[in-house]
Amino acid sequence: MVNTKIRLCGRELDNPVIPASGTFGYGYEFAELYDINCLGSLSFKGTTREARFGNPTPRIAECSSGMLNSVGLQNPGVEAVIAEELPKLRSCFHKPVMANVSGFSTEDYVYTVERLDGEDNIGWFEINISCPNVHGGGLAFGTDPKNAAAVTAAVRNVTAKPIIIKLSPNVTDITAIAKACESAGADGISLINTLVGMRIDPKTRKPILAVGSGGLSGPAVKPVAVSMVYKVYEAVKIPIVGMGGIATAEDVIEFMLAGATAVEVGAANLVDPFACKKIIDRLPEVMRKYNIQSLEEITGGAHR
Repeated sequence: MVNTKIRLCGRELDNPVIPASGTFGYGYEFAELYDINCLGSLSFKGTTREARFGNPTPRIAECSSGMLNSVGLQNPGVEAVIAEELPKLRSCFHKPVMANVSGFSTEDYVYTVERLDGEDNIGWFEINISCPNVHGGGLAFGTDPKNAAAVTAAVRNVTAKPIIIKLSPNVTDITAIAKACESAGADGISLINTLVGMRIDPKTRKPILAVGSGGLSGPAVKPVAVSMVYKVYEAVKIPIVGMGGIATAEDVIEFMLAGATAVEVGAANLVDPFACKKIIDRLPEVMRKYNIQSLEEITGGAHR
């Protein structure tokens, strides 16, 4: 009997599979399709202090082995999330969830975390300092170790719950930023967010996305993600949530061997809404194939 359970920042999960923020709504939408309690957890849609309409359309573009998005953090704002979205999620998902939080200033992050901190179904905060689709926010904090540390420390001061800092791959040295976050009090690191990319329409001779560039996700980014998880695992002592092109149970094993304690599944949910369930269902079979008795034992296995 194989064991799929893992521990993330002190909390036990039935398995390491977590739908990534922005690809699974607030959870209850997918609960109409299957029992989402099979998930290890879920990271709900990125939430900001104020409601955001997001970027102008078009804001999705397909490309080889992936997709580009420039949604721009569309969400109803933290007050509406507390009043409307979390009660609906609580009714259909009975495990702790990740609250993905974005902001345009340190004060924004602090305010949103403080407002969400009292919600009993939030087990972790995933602090997104790496969104490449919003001017003046997110990525500005995630590309500099000092700024990343400042946001981490500020959030650390207003919650006792674990904070996991979501990092950008669009940097020269991701390990320096990861170490800065760890020193400032982060309980974990999640990576990678999307890579900056662009597509141009030969007919119009203009970028397909209304804002020009967007975030590349899907299978195309997986080798980059695995490499960065591998490097960050060697740089920090705190857990890593790996993501980037995960679509199969074999991908989960690969990320965990690179150093991930848990994983997030993103773009695959947009292709197949049952993607996470299929991965979870197949995990035991793949574990037996590779003689893995417990998933906890393989984190960082490629380093040994």
